[in-house]
Amino acid sequence: MPIDFRDNRPMTDRQEMVLRVGQGEGDIQGRDDKALQAGADYLHRLGGGVLHILPGVYTMQNALYLHPNLTVRGSGPETVLKKAAGVVTRLVRDSDWYEARVEVEDPGGFAVGCGVMLRSYKDGTGRMEVVKDTVTAVEGNVISLSRRMIKNMWLDEKATIAAIFPILTAGELVNDVQVEDLVLDGNREENEEINGNYSGAVFLQQCHRYTFRNVTAQNYNGDGFSFQICDDFRFENCISQNNANLGFHPGSGSQRPVFRDCASLGNSQGIFFCWGVSDGLAEDCVCSDNLDYGISIGHRDTDNRIVGCAVERNHKVGVLFREGKSGFRDPHRNVIEETVIRDNGFEAEGVGVDIRGETRDVEIRTCRIEDSGEGGQKVGVRIGAKTNGTKLEGNLFNDLETDVENLKEGAQKKEAENLRTAV
Repeated sequence: MPIDFRDNRPMTDRQEMVLRVGQGEGDIQGRDDKALQAGADYLHRLGGGVLHILPGVYTMQNALYLHPNLTVRGSGPETVLKKAAGVVTRLVRDSDWYEARVEVEDPGGFAVGCGVMLRSYKDGTGRMEVVKDTVTAVEGNVISLSRRMIKNMWLDEKATIAAIFPILTAGELVNDVQVEDLVLDGNREENEEINGNYSGAVFLQQCHRYTFRNVTAQNYNGDGFSFQICDDFRFENCISQNNANLGFHPGSGSQRPVFRDCASLGNSQGIFFCWGVSDGLAEDCVCSDNLDYGISIGHRDTDNRIVGCAVERNHKVGVLFREGKSGFRDPHRNVIEETVIRDNGFEAEGVGVDIRGETRDVEIRTCRIEDSGEGGQKVGVRIGAKTNGTKLEGNLFNDLETDVENLKEGAQKKEAENLRTAV
């Protein structure tokens, strides 16, 4: 075959490896986290690639730990990563921070390779010490961990060990990951609740540039998607449903999170902007039937936009702007537009949008704010007495007792009345 000198460019771009993990077929075969982790670790040695998980329910006795430049791709709703039943037992011997083994009351249910969380509670402070690790051996009542704990686990601080872990997680600074086309099931009925600052169906910290596409996180006894100090996370057509705590939890300091065509249904809160989350976007999302708030924005969460969303039937408030301890810490310059805010607050004061504290420069424009006839959402927008610069433009209010409750104007009238009385 003659050489075509017209195409002599160097072929330096590599083609990523696709490694298939399945039950009865695939390059690696298995039904649990060990098979998935083996595939992820193999691809990591090659600098990344695609871990294609074939259909089936995979029992997770530990998290799948992600690596840089990895794509985890399921086969749609037929690919389910389901957390195994959790167990918890107390420690029966003090363990100091430099030790790597703990003695427990009941080792039943703990096995080699099992993900665990050790916890102790500082009396009077409300602070919890947490250690996450993996079991490497079980010898009688002694459980061995993969490394030294670095924290004390003492009996007088109610130290326990539990089979609690995220379904997907990574070490810090593991960047540039995609997760697609699968279901994460937390098996809520057989696991105890854990705060989303420590775990979730997805839990990531100090990681950047992740994309989640067509991923469902459900039935986790904690948060659905929790990420702390993570920049440039994107969620496309993802669902967080029936989780005990927060549906989507863009955690402290996370910059530029994007949620498009996502749904947060039946959690405690739909989307919870934590501390210092800025320049985020929720577009064409549904936050409905959550037990507390549809969307919550608080401590130094600034310059975020809620666009084209539906916020409906959330039990306490539709969209809450939380009060900080000072004006500096309040959520400023956030925008809600072209959003339906309907039938919220029926288990509380019936408020669609509640702007609290010294929050400044909230804009609510071209939204439909209404009650559908049951009388649950009584107030469209409540403007707090200490807020400033709230702008309402082009909104449609339907069937509410009060379209806009301006507590600021009420406070000003009361102040004027007090001045007249003093004179």
